[in-house]
Amino acid sequence: MPRPLLLVLTLTLVAASAVLVTAPPSTAAGPTLSAFKHPGVLVDKAQLDFARQQVQAGAQPQTAAYDAMKASSYAALSYTPKPRAIVECGSNSNPNYGCSDERNDALAAYTHALLWYITRDDRYAKKSIQIMDAWSAVLRDHTNSNAPLQTGWSGASFSRAGELIKHTYGGTWAQRGRFEAMLRTVYLPEVRNGAGCKNGNWELIMTDAAIGIAVFLDDHAAFDKAVSIWRGRLPGYVYETTDGSYPKAPSTCPSKETRDEIIDYWQGQSTFSNGLAQETCRDFGHTGWGLTAATHVAETAYHQGVDLYAEAGKRLTDGFYFHTRLENGAATPSNLCGGTVKKGLGAVTEIVYNHYHNRLGQEMPTTLRYTESKRPAGANYFFAWETLTHANNPR
Repeated sequence: MPRPLLLVLTLTLVAASAVLVTAPPSTAAGPTLSAFKHPGVLVDKAQLDFARQQVQAGAQPQTAAYDAMKASSYAALSYTPKPRAIVECGSNSNPNYGCSDERNDALAAYTHALLWYITRDDRYAKKSIQIMDAWSAVLRDHTNSNAPLQTGWSGASFSRAGELIKHTYGGTWAQRGRFEAMLRTVYLPEVRNGAGCKNGNWELIMTDAAIGIAVFLDDHAAFDKAVSIWRGRLPGYVYETTDGSYPKAPSTCPSKETRDEIIDYWQGQSTFSNGLAQETCRDFGHTGWGLTAATHVAETAYHQGVDLYAEAGKRLTDGFYFHTRLENGAATPSNLCGGTVKKGLGAVTEIVYNHYHNRLGQEMPTTLRYTESKRPAGANYFFAWETLTHANNPR
């Protein structure tokens, strides 16, 4: 064989060997070897296009949802953000130094991003950018006891707003890098490692923010970490009889080892059935936050090729059935929360119903009845306009 050809073959084999040695290993957690799909935080382009087509056609329930969104204070083109350098939030947001302002501004940024996509009116995109830029110019930290939860609430909405503008708006966003740096250095470190033994809605909301920020930043390690936290928390939040005679402890709270410790953690509830949640006997409002945050994580992961819905299908559907059945008027069993529950689940069922019914064809009449009673779903803390984006949306 001629020496030049031999040299070429030798170099080729060396290069190929180097690739085989340095290629990153595959993982079960997520698409770490391929690019993320954009937009892909809670909604993707196909879903957005479907919602836009429905509104343009005057179809329901999207048109009523769009009208409610456009009439809300979050949608005003005169909306003025109220950023601050340090957001201090104590228990129950007391003290409230910027807590409500930050949550509202994040929801407004997402609202204007959706309005931009539906209308193609540049003014809405520019308003969303203005809100995000206002915060990225000054925010340095979240403090006091509610800091992790506050960061989750606001980070979830900000990541959705940023994702839509970054990947659907062709205009100028000069300070996008600064906004990305804010999410990377102020928000993500606060939410990425979970909430330990706090009530489960905390960790699920924080993970909702973490996975949205991860996709927006194209951060595969953060994405994988969020998926891992979710997998370790959900069985510690929604019970299934296959778990054993009592619920599992969340992976971030291994200190809850005994039955008595678990009963105390589950608000004193000592009998367990499919779909019961760790906060059911606290109140349905916080439980709704936990359930919908869990669904948000699954929806974002689904868009990125990781089917958490399939992994936890019975657990999620049982969780929503358990609570919507009671919300719809079923009698509270005497062995549940002492025979009395605090209702108020909220408009949190559009996404889970859409996936299991409209994508997979599963019958969920109890959840449907409740979902229809809450339409059009509005905006609250960290979820917004999900009738518009997900109702009857097969994409």
